[in-house]
Amino acid sequence: MNFDRKNLTDNQLLDLYKRLLKPRLIEEKMLILIRQGKVSKWFSGIGQEAISVGVTAVLDTDEYILPMHRNLGVFTGRDIPLYRLFSQWQGKANGFTKGRDRSFHFGTQQYKIIGMISHLGPQLGVADGIALANKLKKNGKITAVFTGEGATSEGDFHEALNIASVWELPVMFIVENNGYGLSTPTNEQFRCENIADKGIGYGMESHIIDGNNIVEVFNKLSELKISMIENPRPVLLEFKTFRMRGHEEASGTKYVPSALMDLWAIKDPVNNYRKYLAKNGILSEEFDSALRSEIKTEIDENLALADAEPEIIASYDEELNDVYKSFVFQEVKYSNDVENIRFIDAISSSLRQSMERYENLIIMGQDIAEYGGAFKITDGFVEQFGKERVRNTPICESAVVSAGMGLSINGFKAVVEMQFADFVSTGFNPIVNLLAKSHYRWQEKADVVVRMPCGGGTQAGPFHSQTNEAWFTKTPGLKVVYPAFPFDAKGLLNESINDPNPVLFFEHKQLYRSVYQDVPKDYYTIELGKAALLKEGNQVTIIAFGAAVHWALETLAKNPEISADLLDLRTLQPLDTEAIYASAKKTGRVIIFQEDSLFGGIASDISALIMENCFQYLDAPVRRVASLDTPIPFTKALEDQYLPKNRFEKELLELLDY
Repeated sequence: MNFDRKNLTDNQLLDLYKRLLKPRLIEEKMLILIRQGKVSKWFSGIGQEAISVGVTAVLDTDEYILPMHRNLGVFTGRDIPLYRLFSQWQGKANGFTKGRDRSFHFGTQQYKIIGMISHLGPQLGVADGIALANKLKKNGKITAVFTGEGATSEGDFHEALNIASVWELPVMFIVENNGYGLSTPTNEQFRCENIADKGIGYGMESHIIDGNNIVEVFNKLSELKISMIENPRPVLLEFKTFRMRGHEEASGTKYVPSALMDLWAIKDPVNNYRKYLAKNGILSEEFDSALRSEIKTEIDENLALADAEPEIIASYDEELNDVYKSFVFQEVKYSNDVENIRFIDAISSSLRQSMERYENLIIMGQDIAEYGGAFKITDGFVEQFGKERVRNTPICESAVVSAGMGLSINGFKAVVEMQFADFVSTGFNPIVNLLAKSHYRWQEKADVVVRMPCGGGTQAGPFHSQTNEAWFTKTPGLKVVYPAFPFDAKGLLNESINDPNPVLFFEHKQLYRSVYQDVPKDYYTIELGKAALLKEGNQVTIIAFGAAVHWALETLAKNPEISADLLDLRTLQPLDTEAIYASAKKTGRVIIFQEDSLFGGIASDISALIMENCFQYLDAPVRRVASLDTPIPFTKALEDQYLPKNRFEKELLELLDY
């Protein structure tokens, strides 16, 4: 192995050795502890430490790094107290996740480290968002994100690199190519000779680096960092390396040919560098021995601190309270200056006034800039706010949602527009596994609103007409809002943008241009989680949201003799159970009206809640009315049959006659 020191001083070379040795000695200790049952799982990075150590040595401490599960050198390189790492691995309170996640599945704003989720790919998009925030701040900061050669097969890899290239984001995409994704060799992962070759497809500069040579890693990245500050751009870096342990300790390495293990053992990054330093008179045996003793003492002392820490005691309140970031509603009242506008105009007004209110608010979506979006909601926004804040995106929902998370991490707010709610399926993973869980896992907010144009009645067929709120109402950590009127839409969207938690904001397309209402011209807010009682009666409670509210109003207008409470939920998560129970207890009969298919919809959960909490007050079984349990069809006759609008009156009258 050739170590070309270039202009590095002896002290710099020794500093790199200290940085390299520390994670190796910790790893060796962990391998002992896992055999003793004191650590539940371990993903070893032995053999590839030079990459994480080199990256961390090059970046400033205020520059974000997004590591993987075998990049211990990132954490030690940022001087995180070892007892906190040990507590994390033992699932204790002094760790970073309060025992809620294991190993390296955590982040810490204090040390500018953003941890992975097991789905791997989304963190590449998160890096895009962090880098975009840096670019908007014009602070000259670089972001580094790690991935393995296996995850380069994921769509998120393509999406994130494509966005970074199109937006010229200063991101180092670091691919640790260690030859195996768990046990699958690279020749079963991809057919190009080198992962770096993929950079050509993105118009992206790429390099291949010896990942076991700490000096080459440090020098090359140092040069690139200076260049990327002068000329902001993404760079794809493929590090050739090898892990000498299994994917995790339980998996072993039997699938690796012994000759390959022997070859890479000769290339050990720590031993080779130590020999080089010793040969050139930079590292003495005495210094090396003293350094090892010092690190081992630090390890033992910090392990003792972690071992002495008590086990976590489970608490219902603490667990439930940490699902969402705490946020106190502050009502912004409106004046009497109103205008009669459509639902779609109310959404546009909210976005415009929120952009004026928050200079750190970024809107992202397909065709939303000059074109104004598929429904023209952001028409004219580019002229007022500029293309930096109103950003057209490639067709890559997953990476855009992840980028929204990255913006949130780096001090911005994000609104992501799905062209149609149906298309959120390709961005589903980062919503339910990244945004939803971040605060619970490591107390990091996800200040992202995902706008969801949804619903049937326009003969748009199976891929443009779903109302898929139930995909998200069951996911702890998400808030779900679904207004039926322009007044509510504006106030609730304003509040959704205020809220630092992730919000899915559903907007029924059929209501966009068909529903008018007097709406205050001023900016105002409506509290999430509060239903609206639209009509009051004593015979029956009708619970609805979205277009179904209007269908229920039409039915009641046709049947003026029916005395009904009509409850517009407005927010589905959190759910206003207090209003639901109060009305159910008053009327004794409840019918729940939703546009979504019947089975598995939120009406089922609301029905169960009423039966569990109000059973003694009921005079009839709770009834649900919903669409057919089929995909939503295109032809009008089929769509009319699918939707529950024409069945509601019959079901309501039957309930009253029970």
